Amino acid sequence: MLPEALIDAASALLDACREAGMTIATAESCTGGLVAGCLTEIAGSSDVFERGFVTYSNEAKSELLGVPAAMIARHGAVSEEVAKAMAIGALARSRALMTVAITGVAGPGGGSKEKPVGLVHFASAITGGTTVHERHEFEGNRSDIRREAVRTAIRILADRIPRQAY
Repeated sequence: MLPEALIDAASALLDACREAGMTIATAESCTGGLVAGCLTEIAGSSDVFERGFVTYSNEAKSELLGVPAAMIARHGAVSEEVAKAMAIGALARSRALMTVAITGVAGPGGGSKEKPVGLVHFASAITGGTTVHERHEFEGNRSDIRREAVRTAIRILADRIPRQAY
């Protein structure tokens, strides 16, 4: 179902998390749960993957993750501010030790000059640490953009694991 390279990256992430004692939650919008699906494709992932929030609508972002509606209205759902709030909200509403949040424009419609198709904001929150943000503009069709977003989310999580765990 998912490309082998993504499954391999997810498997390596899960192994590194086990070694470090880290657990993960996801907060996904434009990927619609694909990161969670990729992680749970691997047998035994439940000892690392705690839960996933699919918050495709603005209302879901507010209701499930506590993203202020005023923030969404001011910055738009596809923004650094909302991505960070999603990551922090997922951390607060789960038992996970780190999170990744994804919000973007996967297309083919919905883009604008300011927020083109392919724009994706990522954020990751970690217990006792900082919240980080990355902005990417991916090319390709909807499937390509979503696949690259999954790959990037897995890499961001892997980068957050404390180095002494390796």
